Amino acid sequence: MKSFTARSFETVGPELSADMRAAVADDPLALFTDFQWYLHQGRDTVFFTAFAGRTFSKEDTATLVADMVARAPQLSHGFKGATPGRPLTAEQINAITSVETIDDLEGYPDKWIGNSRDLFDAENLPLFRVMVANRREGADADGRAAVIQVRSAHCLLEGSDSALLTRSQSAGHGVLSDPNAKVAIGDKAGGMVRAGIAAFIHMFFAYALSPKDKPIHAKTLAFSRRRLRDLAGRLGVRQRSLYFALVSMALNGEGPEKAMSNKAIRAAYTMVGGKRNEADDDFFRVRALQAMFPVHDDFMYYVKEVDRVVGKIEERDVSAFQMRILAMFGMHRRLNKRFPWLHGERFWRFSGATHLVLTLVPPHRLHGPMTRGMMEPIYCGAYHPATNICTFCPGREYVTFNFTMEQRHIDNVDKISALLERIEAMVGEGGEASAGSAELAAAG
Repeated sequence: MKSFTARSFETVGPELSADMRAAVADDPLALFTDFQWYLHQGRDTVFFTAFAGRTFSKEDTATLVADMVARAPQLSHGFKGATPGRPLTAEQINAITSVETIDDLEGYPDKWIGNSRDLFDAENLPLFRVMVANRREGADADGRAAVIQVRSAHCLLEGSDSALLTRSQSAGHGVLSDPNAKVAIGDKAGGMVRAGIAAFIHMFFAYALSPKDKPIHAKTLAFSRRRLRDLAGRLGVRQRSLYFALVSMALNGEGPEKAMSNKAIRAAYTMVGGKRNEADDDFFRVRALQAMFPVHDDFMYYVKEVDRVVGKIEERDVSAFQMRILAMFGMHRRLNKRFPWLHGERFWRFSGATHLVLTLVPPHRLHGPMTRGMMEPIYCGAYHPATNICTFCPGREYVTFNFTMEQRHIDNVDKISALLERIEAMVGEGGEASAGSAELAAAG
């Protein structure tokens, strides 16, 4: 059976050819790119959570889901019995939505955030869920009457999709590679050889060094976006550099024995956009980058170093690294087709020598019917087995820091607020902003 990619699906439109229908019936992942396949096999998941000033009935929630699928048709892919590009049935929508009544909203969204492994348990249901909890007595003192959460397999949604949906815009994916930016035949051949070598090296170290299965916990913080923007300006660094420095330094801890490293923090972070070529993934907009942040106890020095590292990395063309990663994913997919036993749970728990994954999603700005009644702060993040992730989600007024990490790092999350207040006191003009954000962080 011929394999098909997102390119062939996008080319023919919402109606699949007979061959494509047969391919999807045989393999629900037939239309997935190699990157999508890899995230699906790894059971990577994402979440979006917001409070709302109104309650949601089951019918309201079903309408919301139908609207989501219309604007993000990829949500109709990837499960047994799927008809990609077409609306979900009423029975499917009913099965993936839930509405409950609770006494208060204390502890949300943290108490809802988990690994979402249940998304993969029912093979004949879509790979996302929508949950609503309505407050029994209506809106509280902050005007919050409900909390809503969307959980999805990461292979279907990325941060830019979430940002588009919050604005009630289309989040459908066109063909994202650039067929006009050709890759030399020699580079392609060399890339395939390197991908094969990298896949086997990856496999060896995954089974040799994969950590034990540890529970991953969640915690969220929210800060005034203006507060952080102003501080970054006073420090003379990029806002994302400030975010990265605050989180990595607070989690690494103080004293001679650091929680992650005494020398350098190995971080992976993501960006949207950049120069693309014909070998790029046809689905994901995000690009992966790697960074080494030299550890230093002086935050003023450290944040400047983080900014220098970020600037140096982003001056380079990241296409070569992206192409190697995608080629390795493709090699794993081919190996898995012939030897599925090679990719066990131990393999998917391996995240290399990375201490932290830092993801900055595009700004989430509530607008239009999709998010009617919802309010900031907006919480958006990701889960990957055995990986310590912090997702930064900026809105109009607030930025949320969303952590899914092992407990020893979660224990240090509260140190971020204290570090922020200390830095503001050092640079001046931060007293009033500090007080307001401390309250917000506590509420979040």
